[in-house]
Amino acid sequence: MDIHTIVLAAGEGSRMKSNRAKSLQRIGGTSMLEKICLTAGSISPKITLVVGFDKDSVIKESKTYNLEISTAEQPKPIGTGDAVKCGITKVEDGTKVLVLYGDVPLIKKETLEELINSSDEGLSILTTILEDPYGYGRVKKDDSGNALAIVEEKDASADEKNIKEIFTGVLCGQKELIDEGLAELNNNNAAGEFYLTDLVSIISNKGFKIKTYNASNDEVKGANSKAELAQLEGIYRAMKSEELINKGVTVADPARLDIRGEVVAGRDCLIDVNVILEGNVTLGDNVHIGPNTILKNVTIGNNSKIEAFSHLESATVGDGCVIGPYARLREGSNIENSAKVGNFVETKNSTLGNGSKANHFTYLGDTEVGKSTNIGAGTITCNYDGTNKHKTIIGDESFIGSNTSLVAPVTVGSNATVAAGSVITKDVPGGALGVGRSKQNNKENWSKKKD
Repeated sequence: MDIHTIVLAAGEGSRMKSNRAKSLQRIGGTSMLEKICLTAGSISPKITLVVGFDKDSVIKESKTYNLEISTAEQPKPIGTGDAVKCGITKVEDGTKVLVLYGDVPLIKKETLEELINSSDEGLSILTTILEDPYGYGRVKKDDSGNALAIVEEKDASADEKNIKEIFTGVLCGQKELIDEGLAELNNNNAAGEFYLTDLVSIISNKGFKIKTYNASNDEVKGANSKAELAQLEGIYRAMKSEELINKGVTVADPARLDIRGEVVAGRDCLIDVNVILEGNVTLGDNVHIGPNTILKNVTIGNNSKIEAFSHLESATVGDGCVIGPYARLREGSNIENSAKVGNFVETKNSTLGNGSKANHFTYLGDTEVGKSTNIGAGTITCNYDGTNKHKTIIGDESFIGSNTSLVAPVTVGSNATVAAGSVITKDVPGGALGVGRSKQNNKENWSKKKD
C-alpha cells in the first residue's frame, strides 16, 4: 500500500520569538522541517505540508527537497485535528496516511517503518515512556495492549495518572478510516480546538484495533522555544556521533563533534575535538581529522591526515596526504596521493599532483600542478585580471622558488626551476630556469650618509 505523509507545519511558535515559521528553525545545519521531510521521503516521496504562518517561506524551502510535496493551508490554527483534516484532502483513497510534525525532527526511519507496519489492522500510534508524564495525554489500553483512548491530565483518574506511556501525536492508518474518524471530531472544549488525540477513542469505539509502537524520548522531542531548540541540537549531535562510533570511528569527545550531513567512514578513523562535518563527507581507512577542523562536501582517501584548524569545502583529498594545519581547500580542489598542503595555504579549483608539496603561505587558484613538484613559501598564482580567471600549469618535478608570483595564463614546464622572488609573466620551458626580478644594486657606504 502507498504511503502518503502529512506534515503539520502551520505553527507560529510564538515562544521562538522569530519572524519565521517554527518548523523552519534550524538544528544540525538544516531546518527541522527538512530533517523530518527527508526522513519521511526516504520511505515515500509523497508528502503534504499543512501550512499557515509564514507559509510562503515554508513552501519555498520545501521545493528544494526533491520530493513530491504538495501543500494544504490551514486558514485558522484551531487544532491538530483540523490541520490533519486540511492535509488529508490531498491524499488519494486506498493510501496509508502517516501524520508527522514539522517541529519534531529526530524520529528515525526505522521507527516510522515499524509504526507503518503495525497499522495494518486499523490505526497505529507512536508513544513514548516518561518517568514524569505530568501534563501529557496518557495511553489507556485494553488487556491485549491495544489503545482505547488518550486521557488528558485534567480528566485522568488516580490510576490513569500512574500510566507513564504517552501519545506523541504521530500516527499511521488507512486514509478512509482516518477520514471517518476526523468527521466525528468536535471542538466542544475550552480552547475551541479539534484535537487529534480524540481520534484514538473514536476509532477504537468503531471496533478497530489500535496498536502502539514505542519510541525513545529523544526521537519524539519537539521544540517550541530557542531553549528547547538548543536541547534538540544537543540530542541530534549525540545521535550522529553515536552512529559514527557504532561504525568503528574513534571520536575524541562526542559532545564536541557536530555532524550536519551524512558521513561515510572506513576503518580506524579518528576525529579529534571541535570538528564540524557538513554535507556529504567520505573518509577512507585510517583517516585522522585534527581539532577545530571543518569539512564540507569532501572526500578524503586512505591514510590521510587533516591537521588542526583546517577548512575543506567541495574538495577531494587522495591517499596518504597531509593537509594543514591552518590550510584552506576551497571548491574544486583536488589533492592527489601523497601530496602535502601546509600551513596557511589556500587552493581553489586546482589540482596538486602526486607527491607535490605546497608547504607554507601559498595561494593556488585555477592551477594544475604535476607530480613531485615543490611550491615554495609565499608563492601565488595570479589567476584574476579583474574581469576573467586564467589558468596556471606547472609540470612534473619542478621547483617554484619562494615568494614567486605566477601571472596567469602561464605554463611552467616539467623539471623547470623558477628563481625565488620572481614575477613570471611568460612561459618557462621544461628543464629551464625562469628568473623574473629586478637586478640588485648595492649602494656602498650608504649608512655613512645618515650621519
